[in-house]
Amino acid sequence: ISKGPGNNKSEKSTVVLPGPPVYLDLVYIPNHSNSKNVDVEFFRRVRSSYYVVSGNNSAAEEPSRAVLDSLLEGKAQWESSMQVTLIPTHDSQVMREWYQDTHEKHQDLNIMVLASSSTVVMQDESFPACKIEL
Repeated sequence: ISKGPGNNKSEKSTVVLPGPPVYLDLVYIPNHSNSKNVDVEFFRRVRSSYYVVSGNNSAAEEPSRAVLDSLLEGKAQWESSMQVTLIPTHDSQVMREWYQDTHEKHQDLNIMVLASSSTVVMQDESFPACKIEL
């Protein structure tokens, strides 16, 4: 927790301190993939086979293009060519443009972006579905 200059209001800090990488199977990118919370250091340190990218609010810049670009930059610093799968929870304009602009880099870095073609219907609500095997 940090305090801003001249006030006593506390703000949460989400800075990832330098250190050795952490390997996980599945990671939900925090706070709807907002760039105020995730940067290159996050992806350099938090290494996962699957990242869930939430966010469908272009006014709030969620998901953030900067976060998606940070994934590419952070993954480029990994020593291995481990397969990474990106799982968007929504089909957003930001995600589509980023995918088109950086598709060649995805292939170079061994990153796959899933597009859901399956739909689940539960209690009069339908949503895209994705099966993950860990």
